[in-house]
Amino acid sequence: MPYFNCTQEIGKPDLVPEEFHGSKSQAGVVPSTSTAAGISSSRVAENTGESSSSKTCKSNYAKLPDYLRSCLDYSSIVTNRYPVEIGKLVRLLLAEGLVQDKPGDIMEDVAANVVKELIDLGMLQEVDDGTEVKVPASYLQLSILKLEKQDFVSKTANSPVRLAIRDDGRDIFPNPEGRLVRSLFIITAERHHASFGSTGCLSRAYMRNVCGMRFLLVLDLDGKIACLPEEVGDLIHLRYLGLANSDLDELPRTLGNLQKLQTLDITMCGNLSKLPTEVLHIQQLRHLLMSKSIDDCEIRVPEGIGKMVNLHTLSGIYGGDGIARELSALTQIKDLGVKRVSEDHASELFAAIKKMESLASLSLEAEECFFDETNCALFPALDAFCPPPLLQEFYLQGGLIEIPMWLASMENLTRLTLSFSYLWENPTSVLQLLPKLKHLSLWEAYRAKLIGKEFCNAGGFPALETLTIASQFLLEWTEIATGAFPSLRSLRFRCCLSLIFLPEGLQNISTLQELYLDSMHPDLARRLKGEENYKIKHIPKLKFCSAF
Repeated sequence: MPYFNCTQEIGKPDLVPEEFHGSKSQAGVVPSTSTAAGISSSRVAENTGESSSSKTCKSNYAKLPDYLRSCLDYSSIVTNRYPVEIGKLVRLLLAEGLVQDKPGDIMEDVAANVVKELIDLGMLQEVDDGTEVKVPASYLQLSILKLEKQDFVSKTANSPVRLAIRDDGRDIFPNPEGRLVRSLFIITAERHHASFGSTGCLSRAYMRNVCGMRFLLVLDLDGKIACLPEEVGDLIHLRYLGLANSDLDELPRTLGNLQKLQTLDITMCGNLSKLPTEVLHIQQLRHLLMSKSIDDCEIRVPEGIGKMVNLHTLSGIYGGDGIARELSALTQIKDLGVKRVSEDHASELFAAIKKMESLASLSLEAEECFFDETNCALFPALDAFCPPPLLQEFYLQGGLIEIPMWLASMENLTRLTLSFSYLWENPTSVLQLLPKLKHLSLWEAYRAKLIGKEFCNAGGFPALETLTIASQFLLEWTEIATGAFPSLRSLRFRCCLSLIFLPEGLQNISTLQELYLDSMHPDLARRLKGEENYKIKHIPKLKFCSAF
């Protein structure tokens, strides 16, 4: 399917891009104008003097089966501006119809395996802690190539297109010139720092023009909009509706008309507090993603959420008002996020979660869990909690008196985040024994001012690849035991304003590829530049930021 990326700029015509890029595949030509993303490409056939690595990439790309090439080309579009969450890419691939159902398999699992296959081939690259991916430049240049305007116009005359708009702040919707737009991506001016006198959001009139594109499969908006008009209910073919960062305070009841909708993403909508009842009528809805940031309110869902038996993702939900009891009917859920867990519904919530035997990712956030250690609410009744056996990702935000002992039994856990736990005991005495744990984030999880070899014994954290520590308390990490962290490739210190010593033995972790310190104390910066540079000089990627 052809793809057209329109960039609006002050002083330029509304729908005349400066450049066109395209991808030759079975799906057709994929033009765009993303010069701002730093893409510099030309027709592959005209390349001369190619390096051996370039020839290898070109050969690998040409050998891809059609389904993988189509998914790679689409991933190049989606990650052109910035890396994308793997879960979002999976949901978009499904909405676009690029991944075919396999009898007996869950379609999200099939799409996730396609993404994994591209990662294993080196055609998708995991970013940071592995939650996001991007297409490497070598393959991006194969997927996105330059076309002359007349070539694009002739090749897309009778074909559906994908349209991406980077709004320039003038609130003028571009004319698609009669083309059949099947996927529309809009990035508002304030989201890409190009406001130029912008009113701050897309107007009602702008959004009504958007809702006039009746054959859309995907509508993904990133940024503030004045409202989501009732006309959105006319988009009856829509499978994916993304409204992240839109600052909406209500949703229209006509959303219930979107019976083919698979994904509704209303994350980071700080003013939105409830879901219209009509959303519960969308029986094909599989992914309902709601408030996500820790300072957002939870979303109140109406009674009846337990009847949505096709849901695979449900995040940002409040478990009170009897909703925890309804969740017990959603045994098929694979990704669950609950906010403001409190004593009045914790036991019902934990009993419901125990029934979710397919649950792979779980996020639990206690009431008032993020303010400070004196006002932090403790997680209620965690001793009685029994995590599902297949759980791979666990995010726990809230105060803890002690580390839950059942964490030691979570043998399938690959990702763990403990936030605002304010533990007095060392949490890693339990965690370092987890055999599959790859990513660990301790965000104000441990009050210690000094940590030593006991933080990780020899052979501890056998599979851990990324470790993030954020602590207002930590002053010094004295030593790392020989043989500790045998797989560690990224070590990050966030908001460790008081940290003045990195551990002796850091120089012995040969697998380490990245060290990141933000808000670094000047004494630590001086040491790392001078007498303690030997601890970090073997690390290929160093990213430092001084706090003063």
